[in-house]
Amino acid sequence: MTDTLPPPHHLRAVPEPDAAVDVEESPAVRPVDNPKLPEPNVATEKRKPVLAGWLTNRRDFTATARHAGANLGYASLFHGIRLPVYAARLTAMSPRGACRFVVSTNRWVWDREAAPLRDMAVRTEDVEEYMRLSRLRAGRVRLRGLVTLVAAVFGFGFALWLYVMAPAALYAFAAGGVLLLGRAGQQPDAPVVGPAVLRTEIQKLTGSIVLRGLDSIGNAKVTAAIKKGGDMNGLRFTSEIVRDGPGYRADLDLPYGVTPEDIMEARKPLASGLRRKVGCVWPAPDASEHEGRLVLWVGDKPMNETTKPAWPLAKSGSVDLFKPVVFGNDQRMRDVDVTLMFASVVVGSIPRMGKTFLMRLFLLIAALDPRAEIHAFDFKGTGDFGALEPVCHRYRAGEEDEDIEYVVHALRELKDELRRRAKVIKGLPSSRCPENKVTPDLANDKTLGLHPIVAGFDECQVPFEHEEYGKEIEAICTDLVKRGPALGIVALFGTQRPDAKSLPTGISANAVLRFCLKVMGQPANDMVLGTSMYKAGYRATMFSRTDRGICWMAGEGDDPRIVSSAFVDAVAAEKIAARARRAREEYGNVTGHAIGQGPEKTAGADILTDVLSVIPATEKAAWCERIAVRLAALRPEMYEGWKGENVTAALKPWGIKPSQVWGQSDTGEGRNRRGVERADIIAAITRRDADRAAA
Repeated sequence: MTDTLPPPHHLRAVPEPDAAVDVEESPAVRPVDNPKLPEPNVATEKRKPVLAGWLTNRRDFTATARHAGANLGYASLFHGIRLPVYAARLTAMSPRGACRFVVSTNRWVWDREAAPLRDMAVRTEDVEEYMRLSRLRAGRVRLRGLVTLVAAVFGFGFALWLYVMAPAALYAFAAGGVLLLGRAGQQPDAPVVGPAVLRTEIQKLTGSIVLRGLDSIGNAKVTAAIKKGGDMNGLRFTSEIVRDGPGYRADLDLPYGVTPEDIMEARKPLASGLRRKVGCVWPAPDASEHEGRLVLWVGDKPMNETTKPAWPLAKSGSVDLFKPVVFGNDQRMRDVDVTLMFASVVVGSIPRMGKTFLMRLFLLIAALDPRAEIHAFDFKGTGDFGALEPVCHRYRAGEEDEDIEYVVHALRELKDELRRRAKVIKGLPSSRCPENKVTPDLANDKTLGLHPIVAGFDECQVPFEHEEYGKEIEAICTDLVKRGPALGIVALFGTQRPDAKSLPTGISANAVLRFCLKVMGQPANDMVLGTSMYKAGYRATMFSRTDRGICWMAGEGDDPRIVSSAFVDAVAAEKIAARARRAREEYGNVTGHAIGQGPEKTAGADILTDVLSVIPATEKAAWCERIAVRLAALRPEMYEGWKGENVTAALKPWGIKPSQVWGQSDTGEGRNRRGVERADIIAAITRRDADRAAA
């Protein structure tokens, strides 16, 4: 429907500046709407499917057939067990049924149903009509009486023949007759055989119900548009309401100025207006349309009560980490993919909501790529990643000092590997590495050693808060998150306490993929999903305690989406890991922990001591870029390629912030640049040593 409202006065165009008309004095203006403005001639056509969706989708057809078969089998078992009870009840009701049969037969033979018509003819003294009805009754009585007599004689004779020739058959017929009489004698409101499956009917979603639900959220613009009829304010359905998976889908344009996020913020009032559980109601934007298009999907059952399809990789199949992989389902039980390569991952939730299961699922996906090198660190110490041991290059479960030391040595190896990979990629010709990052072809070349590396840290707040190694672990992990994705290294971080201390901002701000299961407040929600996500309507606080494994996923696609991850328990995980181990043995990639080898114990870089050593006592302060050059000369194997920003990032965990430092450039020109004071380095070393002594 086109908008026929006249343009407001202040939206009218004035004449051109060079026109011989005084704008202030002349009331003559041109309307904004040009009648000769051509139409865009752009139309969108959507064809309706020829067959129902469940007939064309193998998974939906299987689910429908399984559901119908399960109900049929259950009903057969339910009624089969109760057959003796049914027979006894029907036998008890057979006398009443026999009386009803005699009465109904008598009414039929003597044409009692037409008696009111004859009585009316008598009352109206319509002789001709009465005589016609009397003749009709006489003919019916003769015919029906003859039929009844023949049936009685034939039935008695047949029963006598059965008594002589087949007494057992006579008893069977008699029993069947008694049961039929009992069925005729049962009360209409209390049948003997009741339903085996009690069905609760769910109200079909209609346009009026949708508008009722939208009206109930309390949005002034939506309410006003509904009262005024909708179209003049932009509110309208863009297509018919259809079945979409195990639920209904309604597409509509919201009133001008209202966005889908406004509706998402009011899911509970909307669910109340629709008379559905909140777990059934999922409003979302349509990424392919404008910002006012709402897709409202209303499920038959809450997401946590809907039977999920089996994970496609549970029993067979392999993975290419450079391609999307199915890891869960959306509200409509459609597959949801994730691409782990070129991304870092953050998973956050309160305890017991499926965070560790999701982390383990991602590591299992990585394990099914035989090229991948797996590092699994479980700081909860319960062995949730234990199924992955046969395929792990590095593995540790626990939070004791020896566990943290193991992880530190493993991370130092990863840090060295990060530098090695940067040099390899830098040395490759642009024809082979045009984007300066790891590609599938480079990962397949074993001579380059650029295979994918996936490192998972569950309960990552434990190592980050360690008194001795916490800052070093944080610095290495931050570097992995920032530079690792381009170099083929994927880092996964899971925490049940998503705050700035447990999940450093250098990690949370640079993670591409974010998965937020239930959290308790806005800060934790935005720490995992990103700044202002809570305000935009993407709230993991709306999940209930029963929504285990259900999360908001951000980073894969334009908008966050609701996903229920595939459920893989410990037994299934062991089977998948065994399959991955066999594939790795064939590929030749069983290393490290999987063959009993641990990381080499190497001394870590003491960044404070090294920086102090390259700033002589005669120099009060030094530029960060000069410190980077001096560090590279001091320890080229550790600091080669460093720049001023690397020095800044390495010193930040120790509380040292660069300031403006006056110095001489190589050309002898004096200028201010970012640098650090030597006294600040000494103070940081003093604090560190005092903390270690106190511990």
